[in-house]
Parts: sequence; structure tokens; C-alpha cells
Amino acid sequence: MFNDIATSRKIRRALGVASAIAISLATASAAFAGECPADKMKANARSMVDYKPVGVTDVTLGSIDLGKQPAHIEGHELRFRKLTIEPGGIVPWHSHDDRPALIFVQQGEVVEYASNCVDPIVHKAGDLRPEVYGTSHWWKNLGKETVILYVGDVRKDPTDHNM
Repeated sequence: MFNDIATSRKIRRALGVASAIAISLATASAAFAGECPADKMKANARSMVDYKPVGVTDVTLGSIDLGKQPAHIEGHELRFRKLTIEPGGIVPWHSHDDRPALIFVQQGEVVEYASNCVDPIVHKAGDLRPEVYGTSHWWKNLGKETVILYVGDVRKDPTDHNM
């Protein structure tokens, strides 16, 4: 009987671990939900547009001079920001060729128009969007709810005020 109880505990423990792994994998795949489908990726799929910022607020919450850190990345800063995009708001065209970033959609839904994707990309609350070399794009809030994005990026040029 003792062996049956021990075996039962091992099975429950194994099922618990398997469940945790399954949940982690499901969460990880959902985190990058707002991506361009592979069959829609195309170089120069979208040309640059000259929209000005509309209904968007960009607030730097903090930054770190990476030249003063053990990594010694002179002339670069790690920056953390909050962008608020009102309904109808536009984040104008910009490139991430020299400014990698991670965008977290905290609230709302926003549409990205990327240079390397034939179709617009919809980002919803909870999505995480990596922006790296080769990413040029603009964003628009087509919904009725204010969008809140949190952005972590590595900026080289302190006079670069691209969103």
C-alpha cells in the first residue's frame, strides 16, 4: 500500500511538472502573437511614409549609460519608456537598424505597418514585439481604446527622438 501511495505522488508530481511546461510553452508562443506570417514576409513590402506623430505621448521612465557599466558599451544607453497612443494616434515611420527594442503592449490594440510585411500586423494587450536590425515601420491605433506600450531600447544617439 505504501508503494501505491508513493507511486501516486510521483505521478501527480510528474503531471504537475508537465502541466507547468505546457503552460510555459503556450504562454511563450502567445507572447510573440503579433508577428508577420512567414508567407507574408517580403523585403521592401511597404515604402516609408511621412506621417507626423499624432495623439502619442512618449515618456522616458529611466535610462542607464551603458559606457559606465561593466559591459562598457560606450556611447549607448539602455532606455525604458512608456508610449501612450490615443485612438487615431500615429507613431511615425522609424527604423531599428541601430536601435534594437522590445515593445510590450500593456493595454489596447495597435496596428503595425512594417517595411518587410505585406499585411498590417495587429498587436494586442500582452504581446511582446522585438524590433531589430531590418525593422522599419509605423504604428496606428485604429481602436476606440487608448493603447499603452512599454518600450525598452538601446539608443546610440541621445538626440535620436524616434519613437
